[in-house]
Amino acid sequence: MDRGHKSLCLFAEAFSRRRDPESTHTAAMEDNDETKKSKQKTAVICGYPISIFFIVVNEFCERFSYYGMRAVLVLYFKYFLKWDDDFSTTIYHTFVALCYLTPILGAIVADSWLGKFKTIVYLSIVYTLGQVVMAISAIHDLTDANMDGTPDNMTLHVALSMVGLILIALGTGGIKPCVAAFGGDQFLDHQEKQRSTFFSIFYLSINAGSLLSTVITPILRAQECGINTKQSCYPLAFGVPAALMVVALVVFILGSRMYIKTPPQGNIMVKVCTCIGFAIKNRFRHRSPQYPKREHWMDWSDEKYDKLLIAQVKMVLKVLFLYIPLPMFWALFDQQGSRWTLQATIMDGNFGFLTIQPDQMQTVNPILILIMVPVMDSAIYPLIAKCNLNFSPLKRMTVGMLFAALAFVAAALVQLQIDQTMPIFPSSTESQVKYINMMSTPLDVKAGNNNFTLKPFTAKEDYLTFGSPFALLLGPNASYPIAIEEGNRSTSVIVQEGTRPTPITFSDTTSKPEQGANAIRFFNGFSMTLNMTWGDQSFGNIPTNDMSTYVLIPQGVAQYQIKNALGSVCDYKQELGFGSSYTIVIPPTFNFGSTCEQILIPVVDIKPNIIHMAWQIPQYFLMTIGEVVFSVTGLEFSYSQAPSNMKSVLQAGWLLTVAVGNIVVLIIAEAATLEDQWAEYILFASLLVLVCFIFAFMAYFYTYIDPAKIEAEFAHKEPEEEEKKRKRKSVDVSRKSSHSRSEKDEETLQTKI
Repeated sequence: MDRGHKSLCLFAEAFSRRRDPESTHTAAMEDNDETKKSKQKTAVICGYPISIFFIVVNEFCERFSYYGMRAVLVLYFKYFLKWDDDFSTTIYHTFVALCYLTPILGAIVADSWLGKFKTIVYLSIVYTLGQVVMAISAIHDLTDANMDGTPDNMTLHVALSMVGLILIALGTGGIKPCVAAFGGDQFLDHQEKQRSTFFSIFYLSINAGSLLSTVITPILRAQECGINTKQSCYPLAFGVPAALMVVALVVFILGSRMYIKTPPQGNIMVKVCTCIGFAIKNRFRHRSPQYPKREHWMDWSDEKYDKLLIAQVKMVLKVLFLYIPLPMFWALFDQQGSRWTLQATIMDGNFGFLTIQPDQMQTVNPILILIMVPVMDSAIYPLIAKCNLNFSPLKRMTVGMLFAALAFVAAALVQLQIDQTMPIFPSSTESQVKYINMMSTPLDVKAGNNNFTLKPFTAKEDYLTFGSPFALLLGPNASYPIAIEEGNRSTSVIVQEGTRPTPITFSDTTSKPEQGANAIRFFNGFSMTLNMTWGDQSFGNIPTNDMSTYVLIPQGVAQYQIKNALGSVCDYKQELGFGSSYTIVIPPTFNFGSTCEQILIPVVDIKPNIIHMAWQIPQYFLMTIGEVVFSVTGLEFSYSQAPSNMKSVLQAGWLLTVAVGNIVVLIIAEAATLEDQWAEYILFASLLVLVCFIFAFMAYFYTYIDPAKIEAEFAHKEPEEEEKKRKRKSVDVSRKSSHSRSEKDEETLQTKI
């Protein structure tokens, strides 16, 4: 769920309803005639300005662009750029952190210099360029000179990717605080009801764009495309979001003549920061004990700033202090797009009526959000209220953190189940061997200390692990010394050569096939050379007693065709899951005919993923409850405790907690050298529980305030303060005047003397 844009909708709605009186008054003095003129010209349909339809379409396309690109990003790092899971996670969260740091810059630029319209246009151009660069970076044919399907200059692809991501972060973050507020600016004062409806439609467009893109772009990624070789179609997965961003930019510019464009009025964040900076500097200058203490350290700024502003800053700082523990929640929440997506790559995504891609599991969150928000608001919260339980906003946020921690405990339990089904590959000092008997008689085998019997045309189910050279005894008369290849897996096919059984060794894959594909190869034990194909891909012409190379085949029913030089054909079907590896053995007894496929022997080298993706739903459910209770409540709490003209400051602080949370992830991912992924999940859950207790302790001492009431008190005192200042000023002037006269009299006297 796009919590950044939700906060912007909420705060933008608040701003459009209740602006800073001082800034509004200033703007009115400077541009009153121009604004009135533009408002009178605004076209209206069904009570709504036509301009908002351009803004809603723009937001839908932009959110589709951003979330579509982000949905496949971590898999692009892992499978295209060939980064490991930890580094992919680190770069992913660095990018997300940048996306939530740049809104502060965008807000300052829009409010202080360019205005919202120009800021949106200029940064959308930057955004679009970033998406185009990302699409270009994913074209593997760009540097694939030898046409083997692997880029020859990976450095260029990495450089283009990083440039693209930086531009996207600047663009999406920069326009984030502007679009919703710009939409609110299009309504007149008497259009309160329409404005409220607009923000609901605007928020709906955000979620529609993000939900659709998270479903569609993984489907595009799963397609195969390329000029010389066919690979996962990342250029299309990034290209469609780039095209949507172009549409977003064009649509927004088309509405230019219809917009009400409010000129820059100064950014309140700058004023708040300068006020805080002056207070700190003034306190440091007056650190000597001879100066009397003040009630609050912000009171040291009253020499330069009025008491109302200081009181408002105090209210803001009080809430910002509570924000300190919050990044840990986002550290867990945003791993839905990284660690949880990587977890889904080693699970079974076959739901029967449809197949779910690993990166599509992220859609569970927005779907559950649309269900849980009304359920919580209309059922759960009223029920708690009827039970007379004090479920205050800060208590809700604490509960939300606990649910997020439980989600990671659930993820750890799922990971433990996955680990139990994963193959155990040899270490760097070990070797593993599997044996297949291609003889027509049973065979007694002794490999090192392992004794077993292989029936005709069968394979040993498991690999045997060896740490040193060993002797291989085949039957009573055949003995072979075997040297191990450290870190290697192999299959030893035992064939009849003369009167002796003879082993022929072939190297096997030492990792799970990537992206849920299945690694398939054929062993030809038939008496003539055979050709095997799958669709338009060929396993090659395989001589007798030889093995083909691996071909990666997606989940589903694979249809193979086996041919000989005489033109005889055998069709063979195989049901494939996710992440398996098979050696399909063609025995010497093979013959072409209607029953030929019954003679083939599929040998399992790596079992398919058997833990279903549906087991991730509980962790998504717990995380979604946590988000609803934590994020939505946190936004409402921040809004209720913020001064009327400083809601954007708290908005910036809220977005900053998201950025810091992603930085926490990359620090832990790099620093915590945990071999087991489930242990990392437990580590994050434990840290969040610890932070949760700290937050609960801080919340216990927090006193809720009514900012409007405090501001009203200062507004009532303001005329009296102004009168006192005026009298004080007149007294100072009269003193200076009498002092200057006395100096002149003295000068005159001295002259006379």
